[in-house]
Amino acid sequence: MLLGLTWLLACQLAGELVVEATGVPVPGPVVGMVLLLVVLVLRDPPDDSPVHRTADAVLPHLQLLFVPAGVGIVAYAGVLRDDPVAVVVALVGSWLLGLGVVGVLADRLGRRTRVVDDPAPGGGAP
Repeated sequence: MLLGLTWLLACQLAGELVVEATGVPVPGPVVGMVLLLVVLVLRDPPDDSPVHRTADAVLPHLQLLFVPAGVGIVAYAGVLRDDPVAVVVALVGSWLLGLGVVGVLADRLGRRTRVVDDPAPGGGAP
């Protein structure tokens, strides 16, 4: 598990370094997750690899990641109180944008899966 945690933290550190070096307005851990995704896609580790075992151990405790968000809401309660319309518009807008992206991706992946599963162009046996 230590090797898996090392991979996760190394990718997060690499993401932080990329953000610091380039100045992109994206959180370092998000860039680190993308880097981890690229590494996992390129290496295609088996299901019993340290990264998979660590992820399986950490995922049941995912709800703990919402604690900092709750603290942030309490810390920025004044901003939420001063600009509730802007906050609601941003939340609803980002939710709709995310919903649209997921819909488009699901549609495209569904089409790709149907093409792979369908051996004959007409859908039936030749």
